[in-house]
Amino acid sequence: MLRSPPGPGALVQASIDPVVSIGTLAGVVSLFGGRFDGACLILALLVFAMTFPGSLARDTGSAGELALDIATGWAAIVVLLLFLGWSSRTLGSFDDRVILAWALVTPAALFAAHRLLPVLWPRLLAAEGLQKTAVIAGANDLGRKLARQLRDNPLLGIRFAGYFDDRAASRLQGVQPRENLGSLSALPDYARAHRVDVIYIALPMASQPRILKLLEDLRDTTASIYFVPDIFVADLIQARVDSIGGLPVVAVCESPFYGFNGVIKRASDLISASAILLLISPLLAAIAIGVKLSSPGPILFKQRRYGLDGRRIVVYKFRSMTVAEDGDVVRQATRNDQRVTRFGAFLRRTSLDELPQFINVLQGRMSVVGPRPHAVAHNEVYRKLIRGYMIRHKVKPGITGLAQVSGWRGETETVEKMKARIDCDLAYLRNWSLLLDLQIILKTIVVVLQKDNAY
Repeated sequence: MLRSPPGPGALVQASIDPVVSIGTLAGVVSLFGGRFDGACLILALLVFAMTFPGSLARDTGSAGELALDIATGWAAIVVLLLFLGWSSRTLGSFDDRVILAWALVTPAALFAAHRLLPVLWPRLLAAEGLQKTAVIAGANDLGRKLARQLRDNPLLGIRFAGYFDDRAASRLQGVQPRENLGSLSALPDYARAHRVDVIYIALPMASQPRILKLLEDLRDTTASIYFVPDIFVADLIQARVDSIGGLPVVAVCESPFYGFNGVIKRASDLISASAILLLISPLLAAIAIGVKLSSPGPILFKQRRYGLDGRRIVVYKFRSMTVAEDGDVVRQATRNDQRVTRFGAFLRRTSLDELPQFINVLQGRMSVVGPRPHAVAHNEVYRKLIRGYMIRHKVKPGITGLAQVSGWRGETETVEKMKARIDCDLAYLRNWSLLLDLQIILKTIVVVLQKDNAY
């Protein structure tokens, strides 16, 4: 993905979670008189793999939101570690007091680190003379967006000084007078006189002659220069710079499961789906009997959905209605829908009707976490009404997803509600991580127990 210039702040931001988590583990082990032996070392390596790079960090403005984010993320890690310890029969290698204390102390330590570091780190860099000064060539939408990112990420260790732009000050909307440092021709002299470390060129690509002249003038400075193409003012999905035979290419819309990430996602799907199916097999048999006795018809309801890259797949569910619609027009279930059987209402309210989709996961048609698959008929309607609707199919559909744990589970009777669901799906594509998947799984359990919006 596109990254900020390398520096100590980037390393701190990437290391904060594993350092704090492993540090608290070492501290708790020492507190209870233990030794940091081979078992602790293996646990530390697992924690590092789950938390690097800085996966718990969030740009939240509220302390409550940050605390909730850290708590759910850490709970997901603890649950996964306990499952691994139980399945490998290695839990006995650890003192129960150590595990309990570590599980309780770490989220508090993470919260303190995430609140204090953004305040202390810039001051430390400034005191040591390590803070970088940056200016932006171009006070357009892209330049202002970049400036906001620099201001909102103090761990980068970059102080934004201002803009250079050839337009009159009256035309520079959203730019403070003190941030208007002059025209582009004044930039080289300013960079030399004020020891500017980083220069970002955010001019439109159509301004190629101006950009080339500016680059030529900046040859006599020691500043690092970065060109920010104006294509990045768009709402991109998994933006990334690659190269083909030395020729740079920009990924504008790409799946998050590119390369090794795809291997990790598929492995986690296979492991979790296999374990869950093994555990719930008696429940599946009981539900199958209940569906058969509740009304005439098949046990499983098979419906065509759009899968990865818009290819049609067949998705399994326990039948919860007296009908099995899968035509060109499919009516969503509504409150007090007469088509839903009494047993089916229970299944839908508890989401037990979705359990056969773990078989779809093993088949490779679905993932445990991802955008929920919509009926083909619904897709054909909403793809014409909602911009970017089909981008959600850059990944496999999931049994649960970010939209379902963000309040958009169940009926979407208006275009606005469907758009809110799609916005969540696209946010998932932009921000995917294995930890995010674990958080969504945990939150799904809470949402199902609340039984909201499912009928």
